[in-house]
Formats: sequence, structure tokens, C-alpha cells
Amino acid sequence: MGRFRPGAETDRFGIRIAASGNGVHVTLCRPGRRPCIWLHLATAGTVADKATVDDRPEIAALARRAPRLEARALECVRNDRVLFHDLDAALEPGQVLQVEGPNGCGKTSLLRILCGLSLPGAGEVYWGDAPLPEVRAEYYEALAYVGHRHGVKGELTPIENLRFHRALAGGTPDRVPGDALAHLGLEGFEDVPCRTLSEGQRRRVALARLLMTRRPLWILDEPLTALDRSGVAVVEGLIRDHARSGGMVMITTHQAIRLEGCVLGRLRLGG
Repeated sequence: MGRFRPGAETDRFGIRIAASGNGVHVTLCRPGRRPCIWLHLATAGTVADKATVDDRPEIAALARRAPRLEARALECVRNDRVLFHDLDAALEPGQVLQVEGPNGCGKTSLLRILCGLSLPGAGEVYWGDAPLPEVRAEYYEALAYVGHRHGVKGELTPIENLRFHRALAGGTPDRVPGDALAHLGLEGFEDVPCRTLSEGQRRRVALARLLMTRRPLWILDEPLTALDRSGVAVVEGLIRDHARSGGMVMITTHQAIRLEGCVLGRLRLGG
């Protein structure tokens, strides 16, 4: 995000940033509409672009301390139609769970429920031994979610998108934004507006967020969409490395995915 001075303010591309002596106020809005998201980020110092890149064992240690994710008797109803009911599933550290099924069976709805973005019609999500509402803050500190939509702001560059994500996510930075983008094959595209990138390149920017913070639980909705073969191979490698280091991954995909050496489970929806 750069270095802020008290009272400084910028207003570009629907993001309004106002710095104060004890933090940064961030407002996201659409032109001509009321602000849709307001945040206050308390800062103890300046967010720097330098981060430790050789401490990956700490991710494994963090993952080993993570509880299990569990769905108990979940039900999802959309437009008066029951997509699934009495659904039980569990994800342990070191595991990958692939959610499968035809279009419209509720795969994205299930992931949104597990992320706390939607409420189930019945049932409960547990993080460890506690229902999600009781440990929501702890859960979100462990969660990295990449949805079906990229969540990438077109007028910002890939570097700016990752810096903004890092500031919102908080915690200890894991990678320099440029290194994360290079890992996803975007070296040389760091400083161009994301609206000029291809669909697959924007997907890579979204996936680069996984490398920016240490989160043991990854929930990924169709991460391979729009990716070419090299991009698919990179994502497969990210998932394998994360699971082998003790992380957890829940993923939906209509494409074949190679995850040799991983503890892979499958959850079938829609019959």
C-alpha cells in the first residue's frame, strides 16, 4: 500500500484510502453509489514490500496446529429447490477434498457455506470442536478463499491488487508480490492494468493471493478455469506442496487434476 502520512488521502478506481495517525481507513465503492465496504486497518508501522521468502517450514507448523473442518448434516435450498441435505464431510490437515458434480448441484453453494458467506438451511459447520459462529475470527485467520469470480480489480495492476489484498488480510506476509506473480508465470506483467490481461492471466493474479499470507485452509472454486496447460501445472504444484506441508485444500473443478502423493478424498453432489 505504500507509506502513508496522517491526513493523506487518495481516491482512485472506487477505492478511497484515508490515513490517520493510528491506521488506514479503506472504503470500497462504485461510482455514483454509496460506499459498499468500509474497513479500518490498524497499523503499527509501514507495510513494506520486503518479506521473508525462505521460511516455508513455518507454514507447515501453522498447518499442523490447524483444527479439522467439518460439515454436519448440511442442507442447502436455492429457489425452493433442495440442492443437498444431510451432507456430512470432513477435511483434516494434509488432505485435499475434491467436490464433484454436475452444474447446478450446489458445489459453489457448499463452498460459500463453508466460508461463512452463506447460511445453510440446516446443519452446522465446525472448525475443530466449535461451531463456526463461535470461532469466526480464528477461522478467517486460517482461511484463504478464491471464488469462481477472480476478485481482481481491473484498473489496478497485479502488484497493486496483491498489495491491497495483503493489507486487508493482515498477518505476516509470506511472499513479496512480485515473487508471487512470478511463481504464477506473470513476470513482466506486474505493472499493467489487470483489465488488459487475458482471462487466464487474471485468474493467475487471483491465485497468487494464496502465496501472500500463511493460511492453512484453502477453499478454491474452479481454480483451473481459463488456465492453459502450464497454468494448470502450476496450480497442481501449489496444491500438492500445500497439502504435503500439512495444509488443507477443498477444491471444485470440472477438469482432471493431477495430485500425486496427496491424500485425496472426493465428495459427490447431485447423485
